[in-house]
Amino acid sequence: MAVQSKLTLSVMTADVGGFIGHVSSHPELLDTARERLFAAREKGVIIDYHVLRCGDDLGLVITHSGGISSSRIHELALNIFTACEKASTQLKLHAPESGISKEAFTGSLTGMGPGVAEVEFVERASEPIVILMGNKTGRGAWNLPLYKLFADPFNTPGLITDQSMLGGFSFNVADLKDNIKVTLSAPGEIHYLLALIGSTDRYVITSVYRNSDSEVAAAVSSERYGLRDGKAASKSEPALIIRCQTGFPSVGEAMESFSLAHLVGGWLRGSYNGPLMPVPFYEANPTRFDGPPRAIAAGFQLAHGRLVGPHDMFDDPSFDEPRRAASRMAEYMRRHGPFKPHRMDSSEMGYTAMPFILEQLKDRFRKL
Repeated sequence: MAVQSKLTLSVMTADVGGFIGHVSSHPELLDTARERLFAAREKGVIIDYHVLRCGDDLGLVITHSGGISSSRIHELALNIFTACEKASTQLKLHAPESGISKEAFTGSLTGMGPGVAEVEFVERASEPIVILMGNKTGRGAWNLPLYKLFADPFNTPGLITDQSMLGGFSFNVADLKDNIKVTLSAPGEIHYLLALIGSTDRYVITSVYRNSDSEVAAAVSSERYGLRDGKAASKSEPALIIRCQTGFPSVGEAMESFSLAHLVGGWLRGSYNGPLMPVPFYEANPTRFDGPPRAIAAGFQLAHGRLVGPHDMFDDPSFDEPRRAASRMAEYMRRHGPFKPHRMDSSEMGYTAMPFILEQLKDRFRKL
């Protein structure tokens, strides 16, 4: 029997300029990305592609055979984002420089601002995937849905009814503060897992694997961004790849994990907590207080590397109630103004004047 070659699915995201503030992406940027990806497909560099948008974040969905962390694919994505940034500058869009650092490319986009989520696998007889993009939300936004999807039978009954999932799943968790990682297995280590990933500002699920055979089930982009002069330097908002069906949670179980508009960090200037609203593509235009945070879900069938789709997974009236709940929560959180729990901790805010303020007041503080 011939050994089947592995397929790589890469999702790269970047903020390369907002159309009307941080609300949306201009069509010219989307066209720029499509044109360059089309050319790469014609040259045989990639197998297929699709361009997504959530708010002012641009997403490149690429299938190829180069493997994870392919310098050729990462350089292609960087060149596309750079071209989009130039187009954005010509249109005088907002903050075109915020998504990509100006450091020299060394073969990987990691650490340069764009988010990168990648999975490599042998394509099954039927390979349904769901790709989620977030906007106005920070790292750790997918922790709760991923826990529900791969460790909670109340959300995913397949964990106890599907023989191929009875062994559970393992979660790779990154500590973004100390730059270390740990792997925890569910169900045996659920309590350890929850103790970490509940702190979404520090501990972030980066990937999920099936315990029985170490087959990849999900991957997350979780780039941490730094501050420069009290403002976010280069950053991206997280993307998520989920494989579904036949030994993995069903598509329905995957979507059920987003039925709660849970609170996430982000919103205006990356500095406020708010509900993550699951929206169809056409409603991914956050305007109220630059929000509330949004998520889109694009469903694809893979066919010999070809991306068949997307289907707009949140374009469903059964998600109307989570959207209404998100609106109610947004109203409640906004009434707190600059107070916690609406405002994030100063150490986690994307933009803060706190260092400047403390410097101005340092000589006026007195011991209690």
